[in-house]
Amino acid sequence: MKLDHNNYDDDDDDEAHKMCRAIIARDVGNGDDCNGEDLFSPPLNFAMVDNGIFRSGFPDSANFSFLQTLGLRSIICLCPEPYPEANMEFLKSNGIKLFQFGIEGYKLFSDHVFRSQNFYVFLEPFVNIPQDTIREALKVVLDVRNHPVLIHCKRGKHRTGCLVGCFRKLQRWCLTSVFDEYQRFAAAKARVTDQRFMELFDVSSLKHLPMSFSCSRR
Repeated sequence: MKLDHNNYDDDDDDEAHKMCRAIIARDVGNGDDCNGEDLFSPPLNFAMVDNGIFRSGFPDSANFSFLQTLGLRSIICLCPEPYPEANMEFLKSNGIKLFQFGIEGYKLFSDHVFRSQNFYVFLEPFVNIPQDTIREALKVVLDVRNHPVLIHCKRGKHRTGCLVGCFRKLQRWCLTSVFDEYQRFAAAKARVTDQRFMELFDVSSLKHLPMSFSCSRR
């Protein structure tokens, strides 16, 4: 799959989704036996980022059978909380390595909202996204010895979106395409602060690392 990221369109996205659907369909019966118990369930916001790289929300036990079809070697978790015991058991039994880069999430509270005339205005609190943490996580993503790898946070929107967005900058995507992809997953909860972080993130210290992905521009 080869993508032109300065002209990224829905056709490319459709191809990636077809590949994801093929994974979901693998090992499912002929249809007569599809009573719901035989179907694999991907995690929230699951998608393929590139060959051997996937993204999603936090997987739970209902998603384990699906994750097994990916043949994962590693998982990158961007949440700071201790990894759940059931998930750790799944990783151990499947030989999957966990890389945890804890980044605090945040929510909008009532003091970030005020009413102006007939509409509400949402003020985003300042969030110091740690560039060094994102940089270290990117090194794991770029190392093909960790592939296939799944990147996830809580919902697969903001922290995961920032990491993937910075990865796209390494692939020389234009910012418009980077933001479009981020907004597809974040939807109504897209954050200006996340997009500002991706725009200002300096990838120069990572350019010496090998880029062997189908989507990278040479």
